[in-house]
Amino acid sequence: MAPQNPPLPHGPGEAGAPLPTGAGRPDAPGLVEFTVDLTAQEVLRQAQVLAVLGPDWDPMEVMRQEEAAYALLYSGLDDGQRRVYDDLVAAGVLPRRGDGRAAA
Repeated sequence: MAPQNPPLPHGPGEAGAPLPTGAGRPDAPGLVEFTVDLTAQEVLRQAQVLAVLGPDWDPMEVMRQEEAAYALLYSGLDDGQRRVYDDLVAAGVLPRRGDGRAAA
């Protein structure tokens, strides 16, 4: 049975040692350039995503609904919660909305 980690041809740790071509076989070719064009797969993936979303999907309406949800999430905060919210905005954890204060 062959060892899993055979010794390097010029000893371990020699950074300047040339790499063997052909994995040790004298008749094996050298390195071959290998490229893959994923354009067709990406187009197919995008078409499948848009088909699932359907013809009624409106990205701008989705963004408006998301903003409304955030406004509702940060509304009605008491004084302590508002201070925490303001600290998180000042630290850059939460984005500044409106005047930077949670809605009352």
